[in-house]
Amino acid sequence: MKKYVMVAILAGLASHAYADSNNVGCGWGSMVFDGKSDKPSQIMAATTNGTFGNQTFGISSGTAGCAENATVKSYAAVSTFMTANIDKVAHDMAVGKGESLNTLASLMGMSDQDKVAFSSMVKKNFAVIFPSTSTTSEQALQALSGLMSKDARLAQYTV
Repeated sequence: MKKYVMVAILAGLASHAYADSNNVGCGWGSMVFDGKSDKPSQIMAATTNGTFGNQTFGISSGTAGCAENATVKSYAAVSTFMTANIDKVAHDMAVGKGESLNTLASLMGMSDQDKVAFSSMVKKNFAVIFPSTSTTSEQALQALSGLMSKDARLAQYTV
């Protein structure tokens, strides 16, 4: 029994390595636990996705909440860029255009056509993304992710 539990945990951790912005990736587990944000639900979703191999099948077939041609996004790259360039990104977001904003969108895997909607959204919501001059890059990214997840067009790019 302990071996099965260990395999389930390791499979869950393996599926976490492929996770998207919701921490657990796509698959049946993500569909069953959709909308849950507590750790036990995330662990169960990741375990379900990895244990039954449905995440791999879903990616291959474009089913189970997975997309066949989705872009693998790196939160680390986005976070590192944002931290190193927070002042430039903040300025570009305030005006709704600029090289830093374009680079941030590219790191998120955004298509050129969606960058226009992204630029407009961040300009309109600048005060939400940067509510004060002491807003950290992590806080700004969290706010940005929350806004993007509510936008049908931009939700696919959240990291």
